[in-house]
Amino acid sequence: MMKSTFTRLSRQLTLFFRRPKVEKVVKVFSSIFKNAFFFLMMFLLYMPIIVIAIQSLNDSMNVNRFEGWTLRWYLEMFEDAELMVAISNTLVTAFLSTLIATVFGTMFAIGIHSLNKKARSRMVFLNQIPILNADVVTGLSLMLIFKVLMNVFPDIFVPFPANALFFRISVTVLLAHVYFSLPYVVLSVLPKLSEIDPNLYDAALDLGSKPFDAVMRVIVPAIKAGIFTGMLMAFTMSIDDFVITFFTSGGNFDNVSMFVYGKVGKLMTPSVYAYNTFLTLSVVVILVIAYVQSARKQKKLLLAHSTGK
Repeated sequence: MMKSTFTRLSRQLTLFFRRPKVEKVVKVFSSIFKNAFFFLMMFLLYMPIIVIAIQSLNDSMNVNRFEGWTLRWYLEMFEDAELMVAISNTLVTAFLSTLIATVFGTMFAIGIHSLNKKARSRMVFLNQIPILNADVVTGLSLMLIFKVLMNVFPDIFVPFPANALFFRISVTVLLAHVYFSLPYVVLSVLPKLSEIDPNLYDAALDLGSKPFDAVMRVIVPAIKAGIFTGMLMAFTMSIDDFVITFFTSGGNFDNVSMFVYGKVGKLMTPSVYAYNTFLTLSVVVILVIAYVQSARKQKKLLLAHSTGK
């Protein structure tokens, strides 16, 4: 009895919503809800960036008071010696760690892909452990490892250049950034390796190429999109890291994240907001240029394919 009642009600509801007028109203409300949800998500994602950009143009050092528009914080950013050292440390470490992680991550991905299925799954699992591990645990573990290694190899872990005017490279921080960035490069490159024809490498060897030349001229160009994606992820992970850098810096190295943390509870210069806004705009410009170039290449390929050239 209860089952038949439920079946009858479900049929009535189905017929009700299938009426043309009701169906039209449902589509309108569904469209409004989807658009509202989309704009709400965009607002929540980009509102912090917009607020920081506005503060970088605020003439007041008090973030709770707006006193007019100005660009002086962008100029003072280059005049603040302490902030410039932190920015230089951040960028130099990020570029070096990204370069090292991209090169070795690509090599590791190619090596993992060449393994059999069982061994490959084990290596992918091991590669994911640094990603899933908490930053505090990773930072603390690396700190303990570096302390042991410093006693064994004291000369290797000396910061360089020791008397630099604009930046200071910490070997421990650099190695730590390579450590947590490298798995992201591997995970970005592996899917692209699975998409290419497995016979390309063998064909290059049959045509007389040496193994290294075959990898550089055949495999790497085919997976360059994955390499570029991994490089961006490694750079992003490095440039804003705080926790692992805090544990591995040894107290004589500051990046922007540590500089901001040190200013908590104090009056912080709005030049930090200017730096973040400038960095965000630079990344957006680079991504737009890369997207436009990719779209042009695809358009040329489609045009060449349609004309038969």
